[in-house]
Amino acid sequence: MRKFEIRDPVYGFIEFNEWEKKIIEHPAFQRLRRIRQLALTDMVYPGATHTRFEHSLGVMHLITKMYDSITTKDLNIRILQDKLLYNESGIKRDRQLVRLAGLLHDIGHAPFSHASEDLMPLNPATGKPFKHEDYTVSIIRGPLKDVIENHPLNNNYNIRAEEIADLIEGNPKSLGKRIFWRVLISSQLDADKGDYLLRDSLHIGVKYGIYDLDRLLVTLSLGEDPETGDVALGIEKGGWHVAESLVIARYQMFTQVYFHKTRRAYDYMLQKALKDTLNKFPSPEEIEEFLQMDDYVVWNLMKEKNSCWFKNIERRQHIRMVVETKETPVREEIKFIENYEKKLRDENIWYWKDSPDESKSWYKVGKDDEILIVDESGKVTPLSNYSKVVESLIEQFAKIRIYVKNKDKKKALEIKEEVKQ
Repeated sequence: MRKFEIRDPVYGFIEFNEWEKKIIEHPAFQRLRRIRQLALTDMVYPGATHTRFEHSLGVMHLITKMYDSITTKDLNIRILQDKLLYNESGIKRDRQLVRLAGLLHDIGHAPFSHASEDLMPLNPATGKPFKHEDYTVSIIRGPLKDVIENHPLNNNYNIRAEEIADLIEGNPKSLGKRIFWRVLISSQLDADKGDYLLRDSLHIGVKYGIYDLDRLLVTLSLGEDPETGDVALGIEKGGWHVAESLVIARYQMFTQVYFHKTRRAYDYMLQKALKDTLNKFPSPEEIEEFLQMDDYVVWNLMKEKNSCWFKNIERRQHIRMVVETKETPVREEIKFIENYEKKLRDENIWYWKDSPDESKSWYKVGKDDEILIVDESGKVTPLSNYSKVVESLIEQFAKIRIYVKNKDKKKALEIKEEVKQ
């Protein structure tokens, strides 16, 4: 089997086979070259111009290292053989399946990545907005189906597009007891977070997202859920500190980079400029139309519309923060915010109140959401049972900020002082 490689700033080289090369060359995947990982973050950190393309390659590479670390340990192999009847062929097949899921996990991102997700239409089946994962599986089951299923190398695996989509979605009916592999795709311990922490840190030029990847890999382990007896994937008890460091890295990146006051201002302004221009993205049922959209296309559409929000982005006249609470606001701060908002409304001053979205919490508590620690007997326990640091960080970040338009900053600061008195 012929191998190809591409140089990567995080890992050195990333290898892929002829089948994966064909998928990478598909226009639906090449589109990711034109979707920035962090939207307009380069307005604050000029190096943050990396794309979903390189991130997706990185996730395929990292998820393979994670899978290989797990499946080369005798204890884990015995668990796979005894509990799930894996043989060598089954392990090789799932390795390829996991690689393809890692490669394609972000293919459904909209232009400007997460910053534009408010423009996704409602899913009539749920009454809630579609997520980028809905577009991902639509692309895999549609435009990519042929290149996935009909490549000659797939004769060795017989992997179906539906199976990749099911792994990304976490479909228990399709995956059965093999659903634990989804931890590598979407969890607090997944290759997605593992890659973007290192990649974002590198391109931005900060050290917040750095963690001990080598230690993480060697401590990955399979265990048993004590309640269901199902196979679970986590970190060996002796390595729980590296899991803790991963959580701390995420916390620091969230508080210092992703929730940076000016970055958040540009996210909001971009959302307003997008809504002025597009209103809504096409739905996953209109996937070919959706695939025509990337950062370049949408930027030009916004430029043609030339709304006041877009003009201010181009001129770097961003909205200005005038109030910021502590990371966990005390009662007096919350009361002050309420009084301040009322005064701004009385004075007819436009403002935006920003706070972390609870539905997108940086770390979620509970056995089904947390990183699992595998003890000596093979039983799993949530990380927060071991780490007082993680326990103290969970759901503690609730900082509130108030922004006003640049022209109103002076007046808003004067009102702030009035409200304080």
